[in-house]
Amino acid sequence: MERVQRMVSERPVVIFSKSSCIMSHTVKSLFNDFGVNPTVYELDEIPRGREIEQALSGLGYSTVPAVFIGGELVGGTNEIMSLQLKRGLKPMLIRAGALWV
Repeated sequence: MERVQRMVSERPVVIFSKSSCIMSHTVKSLFNDFGVNPTVYELDEIPRGREIEQALSGLGYSTVPAVFIGGELVGGTNEIMSLQLKRGLKPMLIRAGALWV
């Protein structure tokens, strides 16, 4: 869990994903459309990906994508899309320093 905390504290937006997950692809595309360049960890392609998955489960989140903004776990596809529809995602990205206006 400590490793995950370190990973997410180093960048404004971090996405834990799997390369074959269409929902992960959708979320990554949304951030790219905003002009945000998230740090993406493909858990099925990186060393110790399984350990990171277990650590995410320890944080109470066991599915991908797992999105962290400003070091805080925001959630997955449902939470990100909901924030977008409520116009809450952009201000969050600005506060985290991931997006400039």
